[in-house]
Amino acid sequence: MTKNKKIRMIVEKTDTGFSAFSEEYSIYTTATTITDLLNHAFEASALYFEDQNITIDHNDIAFELDFQEFFKYYKILNSKILAQKIGMNESLLSQYVQGHKKPSKKQSNKILQGIHQIGQELSGLRLFQTN
Repeated sequence: MTKNKKIRMIVEKTDTGFSAFSEEYSIYTTATTITDLLNHAFEASALYFEDQNITIDHNDIAFELDFQEFFKYYKILNSKILAQKIGMNESLLSQYVQGHKKPSKKQSNKILQGIHQIGQELSGLRLFQTN
């Protein structure tokens, strides 16, 4: 992409799956899964910029999901355990998750790093069955 900034796509959970939209460009899409949504958003973005002869790469799109939406979709993640893991006050993280407070950029990064760390730990595990 020849533009200087990424296309920011806001992701939301819907009754039938997910939606993604750009506040800057007239780009909007829906899907039943996150994987399909990411692919649809890429296709919609490429189509939007096609007339301008701008080629879109997957790295040109930044997907954003607010904390409430994230924890609503990924219910398996326990905010209390996450707070303990990243050294954050449990009540404060709970307020972010419930939408009562909005985290600063520094706090958002700390939470995201914790989530990524958990993801890396889980992806490195191998499960086996005992007799």
